[in-house]
Amino acid sequence: MLQTGQDNRNRVSPGGGSPDVRDRQHWPKAIVGYAVDYVPGHSTGWHQHDRDQLVHGERGVMTVRTDDGAWIVPPGYAVWVPAGVVHEVRAASAVAMRTLYLRRDAGVPIGPRCRVVSVPTLVRALISRVVALPRDYPETGAEARLVAVLADELADLPSAPLDLPLPRDRRALAVADALIADPADGRDLADWGKRAGASTRTLARLFQGETGMSFGRWRQRRRLLAALERLAAGEPVTAVALDLGYASPSAFIAMFRRTLGAPPTRYLKTPPHRQGSAG
Repeated sequence: MLQTGQDNRNRVSPGGGSPDVRDRQHWPKAIVGYAVDYVPGHSTGWHQHDRDQLVHGERGVMTVRTDDGAWIVPPGYAVWVPAGVVHEVRAASAVAMRTLYLRRDAGVPIGPRCRVVSVPTLVRALISRVVALPRDYPETGAEARLVAVLADELADLPSAPLDLPLPRDRRALAVADALIADPADGRDLADWGKRAGASTRTLARLFQGETGMSFGRWRQRRRLLAALERLAAGEPVTAVALDLGYASPSAFIAMFRRTLGAPPTRYLKTPPHRQGSAG
């Protein structure tokens, strides 16, 4: 179940994750890799790193959470997590995570916020090679050239519509938290306003101004992310569609295809390496 990262800084693991991960923060190279497999439901706990991180999985679906939002990571995608950002990674299905840690001098512009990016086939292959490199790979030669090509490719990864930014205002956040807990809830803004103590116009303004999405778009995005988690766990499309409040499986499939470029069953097998239209 997707949850927000609110008030989780008090539960941060000291040092930033597992001993292997903490050790890699001090490796001598600007870009280092790490490979680990997770069982369904595994959580890394709340932690932070000294380096920027690219959270990528060869197989499976992960969810990255912070105080500011949540990001779904299906195969073919990754999440940039800037250094110092408190976050948790949870496996929605069995996951083969192949992640990178980058110093700021690696020459890859990350930006100040987390974001989902599409990872094309070439970059996936380069990541697989880099995570296998030893701690002290040579400064020159094939290994160094491999990492240099990867750095160039990482700088141009396109963003993808798989994030769920959270409003900061307590009234809008109360609505967002309720929909995170129950994405199928179909109440309109007027009903939510009565619960949250705000007018319809105020809630609409807060969602647009603080998340960059209208309330309707935000709720559709929440349902899409819930669907990805459940589909990755093996639930049938029809059950997921109806449970999330869609009138029919065909309506859900149309939304899914419009947003991510492929129907659910094909997407989870071979995701298209391109950005879909935001939904």
